[in-house]
Amino acid sequence: MKLDLRRITEELIPVFDTAGLESINLYKKGLKIEIKNDGSPVSNGDLKVNELICKKIKKLTPKIPIISEETVNLKEKNKNSIFWLIDPIDGTKEYISGKDEYTLNAALVIDKKPVVGLVGVPKKKQLFYSYGIGKSFVKENNNEMKINCKKKDGRKNIVALSSTSKPSEIIIKKLKEYSVSSISKVASSYKFCLIANGTFDIYAAKERANEWDYAAGHAVAENAGAIITTLDNQPFLYGKEDYRNPSLLMLRSKNLND
Repeated sequence: MKLDLRRITEELIPVFDTAGLESINLYKKGLKIEIKNDGSPVSNGDLKVNELICKKIKKLTPKIPIISEETVNLKEKNKNSIFWLIDPIDGTKEYISGKDEYTLNAALVIDKKPVVGLVGVPKKKQLFYSYGIGKSFVKENNNEMKINCKKKDGRKNIVALSSTSKPSEIIIKKLKEYSVSSISKVASSYKFCLIANGTFDIYAAKERANEWDYAAGHAVAENAGAIITTLDNQPFLYGKEDYRNPSLLMLRSKNLND
């Protein structure tokens, strides 16, 4: 199957813009919230964003299966070598509480690697996207700019991201190996984007979340130059039958002092 990854990505950008605005409008109107079987919340905002993104993807790539957090059947094993991973709103709790770090996510996985990724951050008016190595961009206030993992603002210290305010001892130990001077808590796949644009240096996490939580951000960061492996330095791959993520180590570059 020959795919024009750039065209597919660029045709999804307007849909992400629309879906992002829709998520804000629905929040302003007052969200309808339900609790899923796993105990996590889902809102009508999640479902509307999912509908908009999936509808466009089906038109662009009708033969490629779509696996979305909101419609996946976890009892069915994933046997696909090429598929979309959608997390319409990553950070639903942040979204529901009116915070600004929730993201809209879509990734195209081919042979276990996310090759296309789009991460919308509606409240920050940002959209990160990528369709190949060296082809990662951010669209912000209608300006588009290529991004890479070069350290921002000439800072000398090494700064880390965490998904929790109190990282485990395993994670603290790993961060100490890299002489990290501070750790900031950031929600959702926005973490990947903050390493892709050089704002932060490192993110380490134990096994957590599902493939759709990471894939879009993974594509943006890795294509911008980040090194992404498991904590024990194994390749971080997608297409596992149960969709569960292994541990994660994401570095802005091999030498974080560069």
